[in-house]
Amino acid sequence: MRRLSAEKGGFDLEGARPEEIHLRCASYSHIGMVRKINEDAFLDSPRHGLWAVADGMGGHAAGDYVASFIVDSLRSVQPEQVLPNYTCALHAALTRVNEEVRKETLRRGMSMMGSTVVVFAVRRNRGVCLWAGDSRLYRLRDGTLQCITRDHSYVQSLQDSGLLSAAEARVHPRANIVTRAVGVEDGLALDMIQLEILPGDVYLLCSDGLNRVAEDQEMRDLLEHDDPSHVVRSLMHLGLTRGAPDNITAIVVRAC
Repeated sequence: MRRLSAEKGGFDLEGARPEEIHLRCASYSHIGMVRKINEDAFLDSPRHGLWAVADGMGGHAAGDYVASFIVDSLRSVQPEQVLPNYTCALHAALTRVNEEVRKETLRRGMSMMGSTVVVFAVRRNRGVCLWAGDSRLYRLRDGTLQCITRDHSYVQSLQDSGLLSAAEARVHPRANIVTRAVGVEDGLALDMIQLEILPGDVYLLCSDGLNRVAEDQEMRDLLEHDDPSHVVRSLMHLGLTRGAPDNITAIVVRAC
């Protein structure tokens, strides 16, 4: 895999085999055990080969507004059969959302409105992930679970500097602080990564309400199950049994 900047990069598809991959998926979002509003939103559109999770922030009905705005905007993007073209259209849609949210923040007289986002788009045996913030994309392949995305967050920067371990990051008092998100800066910076989709791959998109309470090994074991609906229900159950202090959203996509 090769990590690219969505603003600088392109796609190197030479040698890619145009294999048809069948995708099965399931999704669910839960308000959790503490929050009064679900500020998560998700898009589960296998017909368009598109999935996304947005985790809103800002409170006072701001977070759910931005998250829903993101999902509605991505849903309205005209599907393109050529993945690079579709990716550019999705990127442009998120950029427009960022601009509109900045205007709405000023109109409401608020200090901040925003949302993290992770987007997963697939065409044949090729995929792309766009993201900003700490909503994640995981991949289970041959029994190994890998986090494809890298959080844009305060604690991730401490981990990168060697000042914090993964276990310490999970319980850090500033674990909820992200360094990138839709709507928080005048310019939107998205990271992008290309993926080859193989039969047997399982992909998990989730808000941080899941990965903060579930260990990687636990998620890996659940993702091994063949039925995405069963996996999603099990992930929700796991989060809720841990107290679910935040909203929990999960999308599972299995390639076969």
